[in-house]
Amino acid sequence: MKNKSIRPGKPFLDTEGKRIQAHGGSIFFDAETGIFYLYGENKEHTVPGSGVWTWGVRAYASRDLYNWEDKGLILPPVLDDPDSPLNSRTACLDRPHILFNRKTGKYVCWMKIMHKNDNRQQTETVAVADSFLGPYTIVRSGLRPLGMNAGDFDLAADGEGKAYSFFEHVHSELICAELTADYTDVTDVFSRHFPRPYPPFVREGPAHFERKGRHYLITSGTTGYFPNRSEVAVAESWHGPYTVLGDPHPGDPSGTSFHSQVSSVFKVPGKKDLYIALADRWMPTATDIPAAFCEEIFEGFFSGRVPLSEGEQFRESLIGKYGLQSRRDVLVQSETDTSVADYVWLPLRFQEPCPAYPDGMVFIDWLDEWRIEDYE
Repeated sequence: MKNKSIRPGKPFLDTEGKRIQAHGGSIFFDAETGIFYLYGENKEHTVPGSGVWTWGVRAYASRDLYNWEDKGLILPPVLDDPDSPLNSRTACLDRPHILFNRKTGKYVCWMKIMHKNDNRQQTETVAVADSFLGPYTIVRSGLRPLGMNAGDFDLAADGEGKAYSFFEHVHSELICAELTADYTDVTDVFSRHFPRPYPPFVREGPAHFERKGRHYLITSGTTGYFPNRSEVAVAESWHGPYTVLGDPHPGDPSGTSFHSQVSSVFKVPGKKDLYIALADRWMPTATDIPAAFCEEIFEGFFSGRVPLSEGEQFRESLIGKYGLQSRRDVLVQSETDTSVADYVWLPLRFQEPCPAYPDGMVFIDWLDEWRIEDYE
């Protein structure tokens, strides 16, 4: 049976009835064919005890944004080379982003790679292909843009073909760096934004979009897979400065961005003002965990305020403080089952600048169900 609407937080199935595995995902629209491609992290094997973080990059095709056909792994895992950034057991692949370069005719895919033998080391891998669905060939690995450890990121390009990377300088700040003409590296032109001392205050998961000549960034705090409050900021140019507008989810009393993390924002072609925030609900079985608990945990550990020797007592004290004794199984497990992570796709609502909102505002309202056709 075909889908005729979007139902945030409900299992998102492909045309064969299987869970869609495109997490940390984005949508690419092919204007020549009218096909939408949804792609992201394939988490089908990421279950506790598997040792698998991501099993390659998976893509799906659709003509209506409701029904998605599985097109397979466009960047499959490499199992016979322990040094490969695509080895699913020695490296952790996150948040792939793909741009089409009109000058080279290549599709360029960037991937964040965390190294299991040194999780403090986070680099980028870049691959190129002649078609969106691949095959892709790695042209750069171990890339540390501007000499920095690079965390969550987003890629974007302007109407002239100039491209940018917004990435987290790990546990420090957000960087906007201009890409080279072939999109496979960064130049030395960059800007710094949102400096923070340590998690959970550091901003990650940047999602950039442009509307009416203004640049917006939706970011999350740094609390691992536990959700937290999103933050939206706006600027008049790519490099800012950015003005923080606040939490775009004011209707969520839990302070968890509807228990999700935004990965990207997609402007629907042919619609006057329809932008979709694509978000992952990484822990669908833990929607009763308050954001304040997650923030206190991460602030305590990363600030150095709580010595590692006292970590267990600190966590137990917070479990008691927030009355979460019955959820200890979730809070103490070392691995999260992201194979069953859900999606929260919601349209953005815009408030133009006015006395109450002098810089405007972006809202993400909860909808149990909604349709593309209901928007102009």
